[in-house]
Amino acid sequence: MPAEGLTHYKEFLIILGVAGLVVPLFLRIGVNAVLTFLIVGIVLSPALMGKLAATVPAFNAFIIAEPENVASMAELGVVFLLFLIGLELSFERLLTMRRLVFGLGGMQVLVTLAIIAGAAGFLGFGIDAALITGAALSLSSTAIVVQLLSNAKRLGSQTGRTSFAILIFQDLAVIPLLLLVTILGRDSEGPVLQGIFFALAQAVLAILLIVVVGRFGLRPVLRMVAGANSPDLFMAATLLIAVGTGVAASLAGLSMALGAFIAGLLLAETEYRRAIEAIIEPFKGLLLGAFFLLVGLGIDLAGLIQNPLRLFGAALALVALKSAIIYTLARLFRVSRPAALEASLLLGPCGEFAFVILGAAVASGLLSADANRDSLLIVTLTMISIPFLARFGEKIARTMRQKALPVAQPPPAFPDDRKPRVIVAGFGRVGHLIGSMLDEHKISYIAIDNDANLVARERKNGFPVYYGDAANLEFLRKCGIADAQALAVTMDIPTRVDEVTRAARGERADLKIIARARDERHAMRLYMTGVTEAVPETIESSLQLGESLLVETGIPMGIAIASVHQRRDDFRKLLGRPNRREALDLARKTMRRRKVSP
Repeated sequence: MPAEGLTHYKEFLIILGVAGLVVPLFLRIGVNAVLTFLIVGIVLSPALMGKLAATVPAFNAFIIAEPENVASMAELGVVFLLFLIGLELSFERLLTMRRLVFGLGGMQVLVTLAIIAGAAGFLGFGIDAALITGAALSLSSTAIVVQLLSNAKRLGSQTGRTSFAILIFQDLAVIPLLLLVTILGRDSEGPVLQGIFFALAQAVLAILLIVVVGRFGLRPVLRMVAGANSPDLFMAATLLIAVGTGVAASLAGLSMALGAFIAGLLLAETEYRRAIEAIIEPFKGLLLGAFFLLVGLGIDLAGLIQNPLRLFGAALALVALKSAIIYTLARLFRVSRPAALEASLLLGPCGEFAFVILGAAVASGLLSADANRDSLLIVTLTMISIPFLARFGEKIARTMRQKALPVAQPPPAFPDDRKPRVIVAGFGRVGHLIGSMLDEHKISYIAIDNDANLVARERKNGFPVYYGDAANLEFLRKCGIADAQALAVTMDIPTRVDEVTRAARGERADLKIIARARDERHAMRLYMTGVTEAVPETIESSLQLGESLLVETGIPMGIAIASVHQRRDDFRKLLGRPNRREALDLARKTMRRRKVSP
């Protein structure tokens, strides 16, 4: 293929290069992946890289002169982001955090929108433009803030819960705000109110149709695909649902992001939620990177150079205003002073959805190009400041806590299935028995199985079972392995048990793993992979038979049970640490046997 025919691959290669090479380098110095894509987009724009290419022609290979080649990938990034947000926002979670989500989060969006819109109107914006600008600038960055809190393992802290509650409502608010942009941007021949009424009616009918079809059609389709036991087919079905629902919403006059959000919300209560999250997450990260790269390409650096004081001053004033509003409202909702201050600094800057709303407003003719250019620069400047504000806020909050008396923190307001104490991999006969015992002792757990029919049946019976591959590390993370106390591996296929234990042990060295083994040889192999306890079926059945035989021949029950326990301990010592060399030799022989077998 001639070199000219490969030019349409350039943007895709640049995105892969940024994700695979540049982002890891920036992460080492503490720069978020979102900000990295944004910075690279600014650097590769014709305005900046074009000037360098005039001196060094080789730089022409890195200029993205046609941003529209990235636009479709960028739109899919937003679609997948809202799809995942819908998956996260189950009705149970919203009810658990309803006071902070709908109270604090709702007040923050309304108050901030009103004040910023009023200021924009004072500066000469029209009513529509002022409302859209206030809506866009009132939102914060879910992608950056959640990642920062997650990396610091602070999502369960009061700062994390407060920030997350506000972000949840902001994410919910994006949908009606996008709908508002769509309605205001439509040309109507009749009265304005009549046009708004018909637009709302059309939107409501389209949403109801999507909800009805999704409610009755999504679960059977996924069950059928999962029954094929093919990860590739399940991935294809998941992507079809996310993108297909977005396209259906777009055909009805709504945004693709809105359709994807509704699809995610419908799937949030199903047994396939965690498996879908594990599949979509990598696609979302890469395609969302394309979105921020596209935003960076559209940043007008010449405007920043011409009016640096005005734009930096506006960005600083915006962060200060939003932080003051969030801090005041958080204190009214009885959030502690350190947590309120830290959350206000995290959420004071703007977020990724500002780009989406402003872009939709420009496309609808509601916002002028000059106003959009300045708004994009202000949003970008505030987002770049988030990591620095996070460190500053953490230091100040730590000082405030040291000076104040310790205050008891309430427990994390998350549903039990989000932070299970135990994960049960495999929910057949053995896993079902373990789940019943955990329920009896009120120990929170979730179970995993890749049999779609079994999962559907057990969920009807009230068991917290999810469909997915327990050997998939990303899926285990979505199931809460980072906070689990123990993992029970109950599958009856030895190779599957080995895969799950290796994946779990590679993720956490301190996790207690109790695994079902086929026989003593399999148990030795499991001990070599690092399981805490391996339970061989053959030995356990022999011990149970021996116990019954002793009791039936006249041995008292207590003595028979003590004898069985002693034998069990002897077997554990035989299979465990005292015979590591023997187990290693056995594992080597097994590997050699596999190599020579046909």
